[in-house]
Amino acid sequence: MQREINKVCGEILEKITPTKENRVKIEALANELEQKVASACAKHGVKAIVRIEGSVAKDTWLKEEPDVDIFMRLTASIPRKALGELGLEIARKATEGSKQVERFAEHPYLEAFVKDVRVNIVPCYAVKRGEWLSATDRTPFHTDYVKKRLNKALQNEVRLLKKFMQGIKVYGAEIKIGGFSGYLCELLIMHYKSFTETLRDFAQYTRRMVIDIEGPYVGREKELQLLFAEPLVLIDPVDKGRNVASAVQSQKLYTFVGAARAFLETPSTEFFCPARTNALPAEALKQNVENRGSACVFLTFATSEAVPDVLWGQLYRTQRSLRKLIELNDFKVLRDAVWSDEKTLNAFILELEQRILPIVKKHLGPPLEREKECENFLAKYVHNGDVVSGPYIEDGKWVVELKRRFNDAVELLRERLKEGGRNVGVAELVSQGLREKFRIMVNSEVCEVYESYRGFAEFLTDFLKGKPAWLETKVANPRTKRAHTEP
Repeated sequence: MQREINKVCGEILEKITPTKENRVKIEALANELEQKVASACAKHGVKAIVRIEGSVAKDTWLKEEPDVDIFMRLTASIPRKALGELGLEIARKATEGSKQVERFAEHPYLEAFVKDVRVNIVPCYAVKRGEWLSATDRTPFHTDYVKKRLNKALQNEVRLLKKFMQGIKVYGAEIKIGGFSGYLCELLIMHYKSFTETLRDFAQYTRRMVIDIEGPYVGREKELQLLFAEPLVLIDPVDKGRNVASAVQSQKLYTFVGAARAFLETPSTEFFCPARTNALPAEALKQNVENRGSACVFLTFATSEAVPDVLWGQLYRTQRSLRKLIELNDFKVLRDAVWSDEKTLNAFILELEQRILPIVKKHLGPPLEREKECENFLAKYVHNGDVVSGPYIEDGKWVVELKRRFNDAVELLRERLKEGGRNVGVAELVSQGLREKFRIMVNSEVCEVYESYRGFAEFLTDFLKGKPAWLETKVANPRTKRAHTEP
């Protein structure tokens, strides 16, 4: 099996390792941007140490995705509230004429596309190690730490891990993804020494994994458990008070565990380079949603101008609130998801066991031995207009049958969201969009939107299918493996 794994990894490395020509091009662009940012700082009268950071500086970048990170280390005398805006102003000037997108990571920074290369220009403070004033202050120290410890062989192992995580859709620490950061990948390889060994250890994941490379918590395990409650903990070698894996959502961690097991059992290049989803034809989609037996409820609205990272945070918060609203009204949610093109369409998907519930529900009261609670129950329901039957005694408890206020999930959503839904937990930006206009569609009613947005069509096709693409590589009758505790 190791021979098969080595063969697959060799094929992938040929595709993702930068060539000499790639390096010359990217290094020239990075140096040019470094100079432009330094020049823009000078024109603004700002003293700054400008430096290339990230995967390009550490030589762990992928040939087809050469992200360039330029950091401006500014004096601590600049007010905290002004850091982001000042950084944006300088970054916009340095990348004038290029496509620019404002991003957010504790404070704003700029993403620009220069000569078809994504560039992040980020402000931070020039501070001593441990004297952090902003989250980005650690990055130059991360770069220095990794550069001292990764040789060429380990750099290639990092590339493999990054590409694998991209293929199974767990790579990226931004809010939209909630996955593994590039720095986390580098530290994992530094710890395990290879891509394969990283997968082997995660394949045996149970309930919690702790990695402490520099060992500040050796002999202090109880303290560590109190400090970090996440299911995956990797102590930042640069800051012992930080978990590098804190942004990794549990679903992304468990996906990595499952994919690691599947790859070690059936190695394939498809884990790294999955085929693009072919969206179902509209008629096939219609048949799928109408015949599956559940109710797929779609809530769509247009977005307002918002930084993508802020928008995704609010979308996810609203997703949780909508699920809670639905469940509190007795509807059973099978699955839910959210999609956005960050410009013109946002869509929440709620797959329910059923859209319509019986108008009557049974409500159990207290057992007869709790006399005071029984008195309160009877006082509430003896003359209550919502009571269809009861109160009556059943199995030693008072019981009533009540009319549901909402027995139609669509009616529930329309009523609760017509004023924006702030009182049911809808986030502010989403609430603004809902107040302007929203649509609720069930099953095949979504076809019009489906045919208008290719990205949404691909997303919905994957959602309805359910099975991740990498699971297609698993053989029909896999060889017996030792038992693992499922996450």
